[in-house]
Amino acid sequence: MISKFFIERPVLANVLAILMVVIGAVCLLRLPVAQYPNVVPPTISVTTRYPGAGARAVVDTVALPIEQQVNGVDGMIYMQSYSASDGSYSLTVTFKIGMDINFAQVLVQNRVSSALAQLPQAVQAQGVTVQQKSTAILHFVTLTSPDGRYNSLFLANYATINLQPELARLPGVGQVNIFGAGQYSMRVWLDPNKLYARSLTTQDVVDALKGQNQQVTAGQLGMPPAPSTQPFQYTLDIATRLDDVSQFENIVVKTESNGQMTYLRDVARVELGAEVYGFSSNYNGHPATAAVIRLAPGANVVDARHQAPEPPQQR
Repeated sequence: MISKFFIERPVLANVLAILMVVIGAVCLLRLPVAQYPNVVPPTISVTTRYPGAGARAVVDTVALPIEQQVNGVDGMIYMQSYSASDGSYSLTVTFKIGMDINFAQVLVQNRVSSALAQLPQAVQAQGVTVQQKSTAILHFVTLTSPDGRYNSLFLANYATINLQPELARLPGVGQVNIFGAGQYSMRVWLDPNKLYARSLTTQDVVDALKGQNQQVTAGQLGMPPAPSTQPFQYTLDIATRLDDVSQFENIVVKTESNGQMTYLRDVARVELGAEVYGFSSNYNGHPATAAVIRLAPGANVVDARHQAPEPPQQR
């Protein structure tokens, strides 16, 4: 019956055929092109760090409160966590296919917020990051120094400041992770014998560092209400945060009753080093740092690949 209808109306049949061809051509130009279909379940990652803690302490004080709250969130299929000996913690929550990843992130964020009060103070100061995570790795980028002029720490810091923000703004890029020696950090190496001789503990040193290395405001001079003879208003700027090794060495850790002071240099060695020493990166035997570029959830890998930088050339 249907074929007879169109045979008797050839003009209508030709018009419909041409219309289908035009629609197909338009869709062909607009359809995304990818090597594989997007059938990966959406995932949300929760990361934080407990400085100075071991893997067991991270499990008991960080992983347990967070996972008790996150467990059973709407649409969740399963979750997987990892606690390392350097105090780092990561939790990956996998949701069912078709779940809105933005809504899933909000659900996980709300659950994590409920667990923040149960976390140690050091973890709360570090912060807990909840973000969308893609399992698809788009690109590896390596920054190296062939002549050995710069070490891995310098390269990692340079990549964090100059490369990571640029790469993260590219269309289709969801996350950029820098691997290597980490960022610059002021390292304080305590001498247990010198601490014992002066009746000090590590907490005394930590309290001194917190109390004498913080950003504070000094206020203003001549702010209203002021006498009519006061023509100007001044904002006071004082040096608060320390940024030099010598400044940290001069931190007063203890003051005796006779006025004798114990400085940080008397009980510790201070140096500008790496934040963590658990990673190292080399490229063809030269110091290097690596950047892992991950695809944004739902992004087209072909379009994003054209935006990514070319792989490093061996020299």
